[in-house]
Amino acid sequence: MTFGEQPAYLRVASDLREKIVNGALPPHTRLPSQARIREEYGVSDTVALEARKVLMAEGLVEGRSGSGTYVRERPVPRRIARSGFGLTAGANPFRQEQADGSARGTWESHSEQEPASLAVAGRLGIEPGERVMRTRYVFRDAGEPMMLSTSWEPLAVTGRTPVMLPEEGPLGGCGVVERMAAIDIVVDNVVEEVGARPGLAEELLTLGGVPGHVVMVVERTYYASGRAVETADVVVPADRYRIAYHLPVR
Repeated sequence: MTFGEQPAYLRVASDLREKIVNGALPPHTRLPSQARIREEYGVSDTVALEARKVLMAEGLVEGRSGSGTYVRERPVPRRIARSGFGLTAGANPFRQEQADGSARGTWESHSEQEPASLAVAGRLGIEPGERVMRTRYVFRDAGEPMMLSTSWEPLAVTGRTPVMLPEEGPLGGCGVVERMAAIDIVVDNVVEEVGARPGLAEELLTLGGVPGHVVMVVERTYYASGRAVETADVVVPADRYRIAYHLPVR
C-alpha cells in the first residue's frame, strides 16, 4: 500500500475505521492482529500498534483480557434535553438535569463539606479554601449509568439553613431555584458551558466506558443578582448521548 503525506499509522487506522463503519468488520468481530496488520499493509510493528491505539482511543474497538481486540457495538445516541432552570416545583434531581418530561430515571447522591478548590472558588466567586457543600450524583436510566453530576454550593449562602443539604430536609431533592427561594434568594440567571475531554478513570468506571472514551462536560452555574449560588459539572458519555437545548425565543 502506498501512503501519502499522512502518517502511516493514521492511514492504516482510517482504512480499518472505514471497514468498521461500512460493516466489513461488524460488531464483536476480532480486529486483525498486529502481525496481520503489519503484513497486509506492509508497515512496521510500531505502525500497526499505533493504528490499533487510535481505534481504541476513538472507542471503535475494545481489548478483552487474554482474548484480543474486538469491534465494539456502536450505541445509538439518545438525547438529554436541557432547558435552563424553569422547572416545576418539587422537580426531582433527575428532572433537574433533564427537561424531557418523559424521563423516568433513578439517582443516588452523597453530600459532604470540603474547602473550595481554586477552580471551584473561581466559579463561585469566593476565596479558595472557603467551605462548600459538595454533592455527587449518579443518574441511571433503566438501571444503566448515564450521567454524573458534582455540585458545589457556598456554605456562606446555605450554611445553617434548612437547605444546606441538597438531598435532605424539607426541600431535599428539589431544584436549586426552589431551594434558594426558600431562603429568600431569587435565582435569576443560569450559565452552561459545554465542552469535551477524555473521561477520567473513575468516571469511565462508573459510566461503563473504556480508557480513552470522550465525555461531554456541562459546567453549570446558577446566579442570584450576579452572585453565584451553585456551580456543577455534569458529565455525559459522548458515544451514547447527545445534549439538546430547548431555548425560548423572547
